[in-house]
Amino acid sequence: MRHLLVVLAVLGGPAFAQTPTNQTPMNGAEFEAYVTGKTLTYATDGFVYGTEQYKAGRKVIWAFTADECREGSWYESGSQICFIYEDPNNPQCWLFYKSDSGLQADFVGEGGGASLSEVEQSDGPMACMGPEVGV
Repeated sequence: MRHLLVVLAVLGGPAFAQTPTNQTPMNGAEFEAYVTGKTLTYATDGFVYGTEQYKAGRKVIWAFTADECREGSWYESGSQICFIYEDPNNPQCWLFYKSDSGLQADFVGEGGGASLSEVEQSDGPMACMGPEVGV
């Protein structure tokens, strides 16, 4: 993982996280077709931000880097893809764009401005940390 962070720091300059300016955000069907059955890792400003596993039925598991997993679901709201997790349970809405390097996402909620880029993709489940893990 440390190696991945170094690579991202080198490659992840401002162009790496830029959202396509002349693209239309993905709709729910496009987003669902792209993500279902995958686990995607996102970065911002060259640093890994978190990982999300997309399951059938619009179910998800999210974890910030080195944090516990949170189960949730997503839904389409206009041009936004919104997520609700077990905690917090208020919607987190994003605009998703497909680029040559994967998904780009712009947060549209309160305090907006966060932009994420897909940096890794897997067909396997994500490894979750939990409060009961360890000695």
